[in-house]
Amino acid sequence: MGIFERYLSIWVALAIATGVALGSIAPRLFEVISKLEFAGVNAVVAVLIWLMVYPMMLKVDPSCLRDVGRKPKGLALTLVINWLLKPFSMAALGVLFFDHLFAGFVPEADARQYIAGMILLGVAPCTAMVFVWSHLTDGDANYTLLQVSLNDLILVFAFAPLAGLLLGVTDIEVPWMTLVASVVIFVVLPLAAGLLTHKALPKSDGANAIEALAGKLKPTSMMALLLTVVLLFGFQAETILEQPGRVALIAIPLLLQSYGIFALSYGAARVLKLPFDIAAPAAMIGTSNFFELAVAVAISLFGLSSGAALATVVGVLIEVPVMLSLVAFANRTRGWFDPNSSPTTT
Repeated sequence: MGIFERYLSIWVALAIATGVALGSIAPRLFEVISKLEFAGVNAVVAVLIWLMVYPMMLKVDPSCLRDVGRKPKGLALTLVINWLLKPFSMAALGVLFFDHLFAGFVPEADARQYIAGMILLGVAPCTAMVFVWSHLTDGDANYTLLQVSLNDLILVFAFAPLAGLLLGVTDIEVPWMTLVASVVIFVVLPLAAGLLTHKALPKSDGANAIEALAGKLKPTSMMALLLTVVLLFGFQAETILEQPGRVALIAIPLLLQSYGIFALSYGAARVLKLPFDIAAPAAMIGTSNFFELAVAVAISLFGLSSGAALATVVGVLIEVPVMLSLVAFANRTRGWFDPNSSPTTT
């Protein structure tokens, strides 16, 4: 890896600091950017995520997609973690911390809101960013696409019932336009662009040409990641600076959930003897969150300044640092799955 990727964690830390600083110095700028959206999806963030995802989609070989279904264990692991475990463990942690452990530090009304926000994060597993984490761990692009596609299909039907069950309501309003637009923008369009690129390249040297193009675009992809971090932290700079104590309290159970889910998924993948390029993305999908959907639903149900919205925002704040630490861990433990491979660092 080059120096940029090797020290990516440091660049992300600098991007976080830059975002908070710019958000406090020039809040008007971020207010203007935040209004550039369609169906609840911010247009600027969408472009940046698209730039992150497209180089990974280039590596998807459509001829191989029909074969990945012959490896069902990775798919089964993803589905069990995402839909039978993660939503309920997140709800349980929320109740444990805010109804009991933090009961003396947070008013009851706020505590209920924080639990609601955590639940919304728990029932929204990752869609777009998982391609970034898969790419950084040399994941199987075709298999990752299949995992994400199946996850998205279930998300369409399972999000509202699960959220309603765990929130204790029956009339939860899901922003379907946000959900559909996010899937189209973050998955369908970059995949289509990648497939069209495959067709446009000469068949005689297609594989080498794809690798060369992906290599040229990698710096753009990483820069888009850093700019996304700057924007997300800039949007929430005021909240971070004005309520650091509440942010820290919310972050504690979210961190336990993230690292706990990853440990369980990664451990199960090792027991199932999955190859590393399937095991790592499978664990990342379960650990990461579809924060665009969670934030949109929290604002729709409880309001922009609600505790539920704050909890989903804290989920956004810890997402990139946590996932980068897990990417680094996965790369260093590659030998657990592929004994003949050398560990890498991120």
